[in-house]
Amino acid sequence: MIQPGATIGIMGGGQLGRMLAVAAAQLGYRCHIYAPEAESIAADVSARFTSADWDDRAALTAFADDCAVITYEFENVPVEPLTAIPAEKLAPGTRALEVAQDRLLEKRFITELGGRPAPYAPVDSAADMAEAIRSIGAPGILKTRRDGYDGKGQWRIASADLAEELDLPETPLIYEGLVRFAGEFSVILARRADGEICFWESAQNTHVKGILAKSVLPAGPTIAEQVPVARKLAAEAAEKLGYVGVLTLEFFATDDGPVFNEMAPRVHNSGHWSTEGAVTSQFENHIRAICGLPLGDTATVGSSVEMRNLIGTSGEEALALLEDPQAHLHFYGKLDARPGRKMGHVTRIDA
Repeated sequence: MIQPGATIGIMGGGQLGRMLAVAAAQLGYRCHIYAPEAESIAADVSARFTSADWDDRAALTAFADDCAVITYEFENVPVEPLTAIPAEKLAPGTRALEVAQDRLLEKRFITELGGRPAPYAPVDSAADMAEAIRSIGAPGILKTRRDGYDGKGQWRIASADLAEELDLPETPLIYEGLVRFAGEFSVILARRADGEICFWESAQNTHVKGILAKSVLPAGPTIAEQVPVARKLAAEAAEKLGYVGVLTLEFFATDDGPVFNEMAPRVHNSGHWSTEGAVTSQFENHIRAICGLPLGDTATVGSSVEMRNLIGTSGEEALALLEDPQAHLHFYGKLDARPGRKMGHVTRIDA
């Protein structure tokens, strides 16, 4: 067990790191942020900040020496440089990053566990693209195997003709068939090193242009019926990875049961509602898990919860939301509002 007063390292300097640092402070811990950017909104609320490249081994070693445990708010931290950090300090371990960073490895991992992803095929050439269209059909989504989030690094392929006209980027890709679904949902769990595990209620998620727009609880009967199967898969994935911390798996609810979409080895946007909407938030339970503390109660507070992302919203516009006395505003402190950028979120709870 890591005692209060110790320093928790967080790799990545964005809003998830910011909310983790706030949760850690409430439990008596200090946080040290490591990120390549010169400025960090997570560092604004943390004790220390190291601005250095991901592959700066000297900086990583010094960072590790200052921290009792190190976690991530960003799953695309390069794995190889992390060998500069003692493996026992990393929570979760690097295996979770390796799987989640490559969409092809991720889908194969889930398939081996008995899960069902959307139909997919690796694409490394125009010939591969043509074969993927023949075997899976169109429309579909072409994605980079690595990086890309919130709709970035993705192309909708409406027909085989359009696929032939596409100038493929020179990077490994994966083609996925479109899934007919009744709703999208996330399974979010927290797991300790000893295998203790807990789940939050699954919200129904709505995306607009590839970006999560809102999460709503309760999710409705269609999703509720499919949550047990999805939870079983998520728990098996966490066990296989020896996972410690909060893990998120995203699913489509279909007529044939849940279809796996993506995995995130970190706290997740679709769990932001839990700060006010659950007895214990995903951020606090992540800190509890990586520090070896007992996990908190994840029961939902209230009869319904809605979390909306503030995308491209200015500070003035965000503060105006406080005219609603039931609005719980989280504004991330980003200075430049622009289209497609998550500036904050707002949560409302009905008793």
